[in-house]
Amino acid sequence: MSDPDDRSEHERLRALEERLARARGTEPKSQAEEHYSQASLAWRMVIELVAGLMIGFGIGYGIDRLFGTLPIFLVIFVFLGLAAGIKTMLRSAQEMQRKREAEASQRTED
Repeated sequence: MSDPDDRSEHERLRALEERLARARGTEPKSQAEEHYSQASLAWRMVIELVAGLMIGFGIGYGIDRLFGTLPIFLVIFVFLGLAAGIKTMLRSAQEMQRKREAEASQRTED
């Protein structure tokens, strides 16, 4: 049987995809979902900072035990670990900011 609508399959599929995209784009996030997202981002940043500190502590302590100079390398590598953790945390914050800006610009285009 022929389709009473004269549009081709490709056109019908494209129209359906457009309608689905519009329907998906209008769904607002619930407040609980947004809060969960913010909390997970905050924990990610805290974990990155603590991981940098712990790695620096481990390396510094290991080198100090190896050479018998207990506090010198420990202090140096703790500060290096702190700097690395902060750098990673800032990079994550910039990534999140770019993602939010892209979402905001996409919403304004629609």
